[in-house]
Amino acid sequence: MAMKENDQIIKENNYETKMGLPCVVEAFTTIFKIGSISNKFCSELVVLGKVCHSALVKRTLENLLFKDLNPVTIIAKSIETWNNCLALIDSPSPSA
Repeated sequence: MAMKENDQIIKENNYETKMGLPCVVEAFTTIFKIGSISNKFCSELVVLGKVCHSALVKRTLENLLFKDLNPVTIIAKSIETWNNCLALIDSPSPSA
């Protein structure tokens, strides 16, 4: 049932096409592997919203290709990535 709900959220809001592929790859690498997301792509992620971010991560975890990953660790990295991006976007840019 959860898989259907995540798919429905993603499709209804057309989330898969609202983020550029380079951004998707960088966000995915940050959450599911090791890395960090750039300021530019943080902006794209935050514009999509937390519901989209969570639905995409949960749907990825439901894929059998990722069955060996620890969901608790991935969810924690997902939340950390979201919070870091949100803080980055909310903080004023230093002037040059």
